[in-house]
Amino acid sequence: MKTKKKEKIHPQRPSWDEYFIDITHLVAKRSTCLRRRVGAILVKDKKILATGYNGAPSRLEHCLDIGCHREKLKIPSGERHELCRGLHAEQNAIIQAAYHGVEIRGATLYCTNHPCIICSKMIINSGIEKIIYEEGYADTLAREMLRESGIQVEKFSRKRRRVNS
Repeated sequence: MKTKKKEKIHPQRPSWDEYFIDITHLVAKRSTCLRRRVGAILVKDKKILATGYNGAPSRLEHCLDIGCHREKLKIPSGERHELCRGLHAEQNAIIQAAYHGVEIRGATLYCTNHPCIICSKMIINSGIEKIIYEEGYADTLAREMLRESGIQVEKFSRKRRRVNS
């Protein structure tokens, strides 16, 4: 039977949360959205299960190439998600896991931004147990539904450096 070792604190070595949040920023660099670059990763037992960034579905032209449909329609951020060519990073991470047959029940979602209401509903039904995000997002209903679902939601802060093993 394995005993859990306590992680030693080394100033130059990131905590697990910091490590995974940093990876979400690398993933976000693949985004093809003109408005916001978002990255997400699904993690379980310190292993990355799937990644996702926001952009148009496979085999479709990207907003980087043809322009932003939402900008043309002057739709404010956080409204009318259905009027967008792109999928959100969280959606793409969940879809990639499903596409490759990777079980994500019990996983933690690390994301550069707090999930919107559409992503929150997918997260709730997919069995994800925890969300760690860095930036806020103006979606009160998403916050309420995640709270009601019992999913742990935590805002990551580099100042409050939490070292975990």
